Amino acid sequence: MAAGGGKSDDFQPFPVKDQLPGVDFCLSSTPSWPEAVLLGFQHYLVMLGTTVIISSIIVPLMGGGHVEKADVINTVLFVAGINTLLQTLFGSRLPVVIGGSYAFIIPIISIALSRRHSSFVDPHRRFKASMRDVQGSLIVASFFTMVIGFFGFWRIISRFFSPLAAIPLVILTGLGLYAQGFPQLARCIEIGLPALVAVVFFSQYVPHFLKSRRGIFERFAILFSVAIIWAFAEILTAAGAYDNRAPQTQFSCRTDRSGLISAAPW
Repeated sequence: MAAGGGKSDDFQPFPVKDQLPGVDFCLSSTPSWPEAVLLGFQHYLVMLGTTVIISSIIVPLMGGGHVEKADVINTVLFVAGINTLLQTLFGSRLPVVIGGSYAFIIPIISIALSRRHSSFVDPHRRFKASMRDVQGSLIVASFFTMVIGFFGFWRIISRFFSPLAAIPLVILTGLGLYAQGFPQLARCIEIGLPALVAVVFFSQYVPHFLKSRRGIFERFAILFSVAIIWAFAEILTAAGAYDNRAPQTQFSCRTDRSGLISAAPW
């Protein structure tokens, strides 16, 4: 009787929602398969946008066109998939996608605009030379990071870092990319501005008016925004709203002028 009573009085942890009201899943808990598929697809869309933006910024500066941009996007997505699988199986196992980083854009732009590449007349040869320089620089930087991690130097260095030291670094990186990212949104203001407003509206305001136990709008704000804005852009394209506009406006606003699908090798 005593043993049975002791077993029933064992400590049982409270559910995640009771411990942390703002957190639905911990590292040891998983969502249902349908919800996991939708969340994973949404995460893929977020990192796909990052990959396309990074490629759209650096490839034209390196002399590449639609074919080279499609190759860079394909390569980044393939390597991101491999790194994500390795991270989830053998690494920290966090539910994140290991994709391209904005931290490397500014150094890559400096390499692409260097004087030694101005002697190339053929844009394709210039792209190849610039890509070799970028790849070599990334390999050297990766070895430097690996040495710091494997030999335990980061453990010593991290003692001198605090959130107050990391925040200025993140702010400076973001402000440094402001001149590269926001003008691309302004190239098609009738599509870019509604997309920005839709993401903020679905993620921050709709949950206060339409409360749901599962938090549908908070979790799937990107999916709702992308679906609505893409349908809106497709309607404008099919209706001929950009038929008589400038070529740059058509390239930025129309849904059939990116050239990536036709340039990508199957």
